[in-house]
Amino acid sequence: MRLPPLAIILCAFPTLVAASDWNTRGGDQPLSTSELRDQLVGNTLVFFDNGRSVYAANGEYSYTYGEGGTWLGHYELKEDGVACTTFVTGSTRCDLIVLNGTRLTLITEDGLRFPIRDIIPTE
Repeated sequence: MRLPPLAIILCAFPTLVAASDWNTRGGDQPLSTSELRDQLVGNTLVFFDNGRSVYAANGEYSYTYGEGGTWLGHYELKEDGVACTTFVTGSTRCDLIVLNGTRLTLITEDGLRFPIRDIIPTE
């Protein structure tokens, strides 16, 4: 069976497809790697539902739901504003962090958008 040229390209460069799937809006600007590091590492991101993401300097990650319950893992910062987390359960997730005006927003791979209310230094 012969693959069509587009299928060959998509197989060779799977990240091209994933990168275009983010639910971005006009004005969304992905953070550079250094901006991402400055905003996340050593800080707690507080969302409007009172959920909290903590990005420790040693690479540990925790997310605590606003009503309680915590997920633990380790994160890795990627290029173009992407932070990927591997949870202790073995599941992984990557999020895109964008700046739109003065508001930072976390966008999940599923396209859900979570505006960040506050950034609190934790270390």
